[in-house]
Amino acid sequence: MNDKVTVSTLRKYKSEGKKITALTAYDFPTAKILDECGVDMILVGDSLGMAVLGYESTIPVTMDDMVHHTKAVTKAATRAFIIADMPFMSYNISKEDALKNAARLMAEGGAQSVKLEGGIEVADTVKSIVNAGIPVVGHLGLTPQSVNQLGGYKVQGKDDKKASKLRSDAKSLEDAGICALVLECIPMDLAKEITESISVPTIGIGAGPYCDGQILVLHDMMGLTQGHKPKFVKQYANIDKIIRNSVNNYISDVRNSLFPTEEYSFTSRKSDAK
Repeated sequence: MNDKVTVSTLRKYKSEGKKITALTAYDFPTAKILDECGVDMILVGDSLGMAVLGYESTIPVTMDDMVHHTKAVTKAATRAFIIADMPFMSYNISKEDALKNAARLMAEGGAQSVKLEGGIEVADTVKSIVNAGIPVVGHLGLTPQSVNQLGGYKVQGKDDKKASKLRSDAKSLEDAGICALVLECIPMDLAKEITESISVPTIGIGAGPYCDGQILVLHDMMGLTQGHKPKFVKQYANIDKIIRNSVNNYISDVRNSLFPTEEYSFTSRKSDAK
């Protein structure tokens, strides 16, 4: 379990039928826990905008935000394959901008790969980044940076025309050299088709059980997300409740002079007298 996960490891897992595990992390202590538990991939997602920065979407997240949080995660993780999201408009203006921003996430942030949203329209950009020696993870289906164009957070690829477009996009990204492909919020039969048709591992989120691996936003699965919980999220704990109970107990203890007691205090200085 201590061997570093690489692009070759991910391909090997796909060929062996071994499921890939992935979660998001945005800080040092969380990444350390995930890494020590044996998660294969850690995504420093632009989902940090909603999860930890209080934004309503991923769109306000900047390159500086991504570099800052990626750096914290890569300092903690020694085994997991670290992916950093390229945020909104960091790769859409020109290939030169895309290369410069991808290089920042690698050189300054310490990531092992970058993730871009989109299909055939970003394939040339993906190819340029890959040719520069930077592994790229693709992202199809519900692409949060395009949520306004998609008309909201909805399942994608439900009709034949859109499903066909997603299949073509997946092939275009594979040809461009991606090392893995995230499939978000698409029907599970379509995800199965795409998974079986390309050589790179697929990582599903709301895409059913047939992908080569699965990813969730850690804050969703741990019960830290406020408001609506997506259908595809299985909540494994309710950390929100644990934190609230702990804070309420602390407030009560302090106000009632139950903390700190002598157990949590220092004794007086020993006398110098002989």
